[in-house]
Amino acid sequence: MAGRRVTVVGLGRSGVAACRLLRAAGAVVTASDRSPAEALGVDLQALRRLGVRLETGGHRPETILGAELLVVSPGVDLRMPLLAKAREAGIPMLSEVELAYRSCQARFLGITGTNGKSTTTTLVGLMLERAGVPVVVAGNIGTALCDVVPGLGPDRWVVAELSSFQLETIEMFRAEVACLLNVTQNHLDRYADLAEYRDAKARLFLNQEPGDWAVLNADDPLVLEAAVSARARRALFSRTHPVEEGAFLEGDRLLLRRAGETREVCRVQDIRIRGVHNLENALAAAVAATLAGASGGAARAVLAEFPGLEHRLEPVAVLGGVQYVNDSKGTSVGAVVRSLESFPARVILIAGGRDKGSDFIPLRAAVEGRVRALVLIGEAREKIAKALAGTAPVHTAGSMEEAVRRAAGLAGPGDVVLLSPACASFDMFRDFEDRGRAFKAAVQGLAGGR
Repeated sequence: MAGRRVTVVGLGRSGVAACRLLRAAGAVVTASDRSPAEALGVDLQALRRLGVRLETGGHRPETILGAELLVVSPGVDLRMPLLAKAREAGIPMLSEVELAYRSCQARFLGITGTNGKSTTTTLVGLMLERAGVPVVVAGNIGTALCDVVPGLGPDRWVVAELSSFQLETIEMFRAEVACLLNVTQNHLDRYADLAEYRDAKARLFLNQEPGDWAVLNADDPLVLEAAVSARARRALFSRTHPVEEGAFLEGDRLLLRRAGETREVCRVQDIRIRGVHNLENALAAAVAATLAGASGGAARAVLAEFPGLEHRLEPVAVLGGVQYVNDSKGTSVGAVVRSLESFPARVILIAGGRDKGSDFIPLRAAVEGRVRALVLIGEAREKIAKALAGTAPVHTAGSMEEAVRRAAGLAGPGDVVLLSPACASFDMFRDFEDRGRAFKAAVQGLAGGR
């Protein structure tokens, strides 16, 4: 890599981490981002001190086409005309994930899916840690792989949360254990259709070898389709039926079956995190972690203790008998359906934001009979209102504070006010965390006014 001209396209978290790794390897690095410098939220001076040449406010053709290697951040659409020209010119393109993979000898456990990635990734990391297995957790979960894996040896596992965007530009990356949780419609503003999105997820299995493991949701036909060409051994997880190899529910017991031997991991009521979808995450984590060396006892202990992640069905407060729940990470239709299934038929749903090309019609069945009222925000509010017409009374709000006030006025004792947007956040907020914090602040504002 020393002396090679490399352009990093996109200066998000992973792009900045790639710059650091590349400079440490002696590459001549240019970082290019279409956003103006003041909008990036990145320490540009620190990058300059490392010797990174910066280009903001747009991509110059010579920056892209004059590179010997392009490292493309996951937020950058590969259909961008300049990147298309670079492909035609034969300029190699890698993801930050691929760059990190090539910088170490660690063993990788990759987790992808439309929903549940961060929770499952965290659970697996905790289970391995509890079992005394050396482990690092990174990727789409918040810590860039390039910041933590360079130089790691083969005695270390890297549990990597991977998005479809990150998987688009892998070449050699191999996960010895590769877990696909589910596939539902998402990011259809970037993919032509659901099949193309599924195929991006399926790239996780691309370089697996026959002795590796593919951990698959046996209850999701799209997952099984995605893995049809996988060469690895299969371990399944299911909420609905037993599996020959993997994990499943039998009554109120979570069972793990390995090499013909079945043992109980825990009882469902002993799992601390709530939600039917989190049972799937628990099943997947138990399978993946034990394949990487965790014990059933470690899995049991973690499932009993883990409280869940911020912004994922996060309990915020109970005010006047009304429960307020922050599910700001529910950015897809499928995620919202799963979240609604976790509650009885007394929900005031706050939804909306920036549309990702979603079809909101599949929300109708989950909303009907369960949601007492809808409070819609953001750019997609009219599209959602049209899709859900007749399912529940619709109200709109211009801010999160107003949405929470409206929801509080509609709710009564025993109700749940749930923020689960089914949309991206970028029309009103920096990211889903910013949106979730705004929701929690608005709820605390209600509490202060009582």
